[in-house]
Amino acid sequence: MSRVLRLGGRASKLSLVQADLASQALAAIGLETEFVPIVTQGDRDRTSSLRSIGGQGVFVRAVEAALLNGEIDLAVHSAKDVPPTVSEGTSLAAYLPRGDVRDALVSRGDLGVLDLPQGATVGTGSRRRAAQLLRLRPDLEVVDIRGNVDTRIGKVEAGEFHAVIVAAAGLQRLERVATEVLPIDLMMPSPGQGALVVQCRSEDAELISAANDAPTCLAVSAERAMLRALGAGCSLPLAALGGARGGEVLVAGRLLSGDGSERIEVQRSGEDPESVGAEVAATLLERGGRRLMEEDAES
Repeated sequence: MSRVLRLGGRASKLSLVQADLASQALAAIGLETEFVPIVTQGDRDRTSSLRSIGGQGVFVRAVEAALLNGEIDLAVHSAKDVPPTVSEGTSLAAYLPRGDVRDALVSRGDLGVLDLPQGATVGTGSRRRAAQLLRLRPDLEVVDIRGNVDTRIGKVEAGEFHAVIVAAAGLQRLERVATEVLPIDLMMPSPGQGALVVQCRSEDAELISAANDAPTCLAVSAERAMLRALGAGCSLPLAALGGARGGEVLVAGRLLSGDGSERIEVQRSGEDPESVGAEVAATLLERGGRRLMEEDAES
């Protein structure tokens, strides 16, 4: 590696803030970096639904490719955007201390989710958020929305939507204010939400390992193991939240039907994050998740 390491990431305003957080963490262990912006498929296509253009990996693949071909030395990602399996020859070697895992509502008139008018339009590009919101308020009109945080909030301010739901951590990193931060029991987060991770070529993993936050690594690794065990065919609304406690990792997983009318929730704990995540996935499938997946595929 060169003396100054090239740190690649997306070029959005939020991504630049997140890259700065990664640079600070790497500087704390004696590594100097310079940022290299990379435009991903998800950045180029801001109108199609994420599901239609490739799902979770649309914000990661181009950055990962730059890492593999030597254009950059390190990559920083929002952990929730990283597919369950990364490219061979790379490693998620350093998770940074996790931010707020919750989702947040930004609305016109500063109305909370329970106070939104009957039939209000709420924007989100996430099936997970949509299903959990409809479970609470089936009267709402949930509309697919793309774009960065400022773009989404701008649509509320312009009167196109009554509200949008975004990640609380993103709002906080951009110093934007939420109308309401939604509780976990209502809106369980996406696997990896609130966490940043630095990816490198496998042979360089030891170089940045000192920047790894162990509790975050354990929790997110278990959440990602659950996602991986459910398989690539699972496009259902899926939520997970892990935590490290007393040498053990605890993981809660939630699987919903698209309209939120059905919800399956499982919680498990153990010492090995991979095993715990896989056990949560297996139990979700046994308790009805397999049927929901089959019905979703036929719809």
